[in-house]
This record gives sequence, structure tokens and C-alpha cells, in this order.
Amino acid sequence: MTDFSYYVNGQFVPASQAALGLNDLGLVRGYGVFEVLRTYGDRPFGLRAHLDRLAYSAAQIELALPAPLSAIESIVYETLARNAAHDVTIRIIVTGGASSSFLMPEDRPTLLVLLASVKPYPAQLYTDGAALITVDATRFMPTVKSLNYIPAILGQRRARAAEAIEALYCDAAGVITECTTSNFFIFKGNQLITPVQDVLPGITRAAVLEVAADLFEIVERPLLRSELAEAEEAFITSTTKEIMPIVRVDAQAIGAGRPGARTQRLQQSFQTYVAQGSNPLFHQP
Repeated sequence: MTDFSYYVNGQFVPASQAALGLNDLGLVRGYGVFEVLRTYGDRPFGLRAHLDRLAYSAAQIELALPAPLSAIESIVYETLARNAAHDVTIRIIVTGGASSSFLMPEDRPTLLVLLASVKPYPAQLYTDGAALITVDATRFMPTVKSLNYIPAILGQRRARAAEAIEALYCDAAGVITECTTSNFFIFKGNQLITPVQDVLPGITRAAVLEVAADLFEIVERPLLRSELAEAEEAFITSTTKEIMPIVRVDAQAIGAGRPGARTQRLQQSFQTYVAQGSNPLFHQP
């Protein structure tokens, strides 16, 4: 395992030696926000979009950022350069920082930049499709990418027990929103339908919608659990999963029970989109 060099509050330290104070509000209160993106080769994908979302999340929980976004962007690039990093995930974390009361912020936010090698998912999940389970839960402040991941952890545990890749949030009224770490889409005919309310605005989700706009009719609206029986195809999107076909939700087969032609077409188009050298999501300062 590579011992990456992490950025921790102004210093670069080996991952094995990185540490936070025990009075950090991210640890004792879960007060913080984060972003995860990846590089293709040595190029970070959607860094500015992720930083903008980091700032939006922080503002919603009244958490001051420790530096302007331009400075955080430079720190990310320096972290990559120091590690000569290729095909890695980048985790940017901001917490409320050290607190003498273990409760209230004291204007000393913590900034962390952590790297890890991208771990590809098994190819079979893309060729044969993956399964989801539904869980009756909702995310805390769904438009905030916060450190509070208790519902997601519980959902993931249940998904693994059921040999599913993800858990799909579904409330008592049968309204589907998103998965624990992914956005959710279905195809009905030429319509690509995805929830838009009470979901985290995924960066990969936005890129996929941009690609899909030239291929399909995009419909962003509430999605009901009962509609899954009518779905012809389904897939999820995330930074590391990209576009992963879904062929079953609970006991409900999706369409023919195998990845469909429209999802496969979108996968190919997304790979072409990512490979474009002029792609603005690969912007570097």
C-alpha cells in the first residue's frame, strides 16, 4: 500500500502519521463537510465544481472555510504533485476544528486533503449489472455533503448483507431520492428520469445529464418506488462508479434484468466525454 503524503492544516505528512486533535469538532460532533473526486491519470475531474459544492455545503451549516477556494485548489494540486499521483481519489475535508468546549467552533477550521488509489469495481457489475435494496431513511440535510453518514453506513451494511451494491433511500410515502453514495436514474422509453428534490447534486450526475441531453429526453422529477416496475433500465452514478447499470431493486427486476442498450450507449458517451482533452472539468489553473 502506498503511504501517500496528506495535507493536514498547513503541513504535508505521511498518511501513517497524519492525526487530528481529540477536540476536533469533526471527530467529537461530526461537524464538517467534505468532497471526493478522482483523477484520470494525473488530471482531477471536476475539481472546481467539487470545490463550489464544498463551499455551498459549508455555508449551509455555517462553517467557515479555512481559505479561499483558489487557495484550496492550489493545495490540492500541490498534494497531487508531491505524490506524483495518478488515478487517485482526492478527499477534501473541512471541519469545525479544535474546540475547548468540545461543542462550539472557535474560528480554527481544519483542512485535510487525503489521497487513495482508485479501486476499480469488478467488471461483472458493468457487464451483468448490479442490485440495490431500498431502505426507509433520508439523508440529514440532503443538499449538504456532511460528515454525518450514519444513515448511509447503516444502509450500506444492509446492502452488503443482501449482496447489493448500494442502498436506495425510499421514504414512507414511497418516494425515491438517491442512494447512499450515488444518484439514481431510470429509463422509460426515451425519457431519462432522475429525482431532483432532496438529493445531493452529484458532479458526475451533472456530467451525465450534460452528455445525455443530446441523446434522450431528460426529466427531473420525484420518482416513486412503484414506478420501478415500469422502468426499462436503471443505473447509478458516482465519482468512482461512473455509470453502473442496475438490474434489480429488492426483488423487482428492472426491465429484462440485464444492462440495457440505452445505458450502454450512455456509458460509451460518458467515456468519450471524459477522454476529451478540452473537457472543462479537467481545468487546471
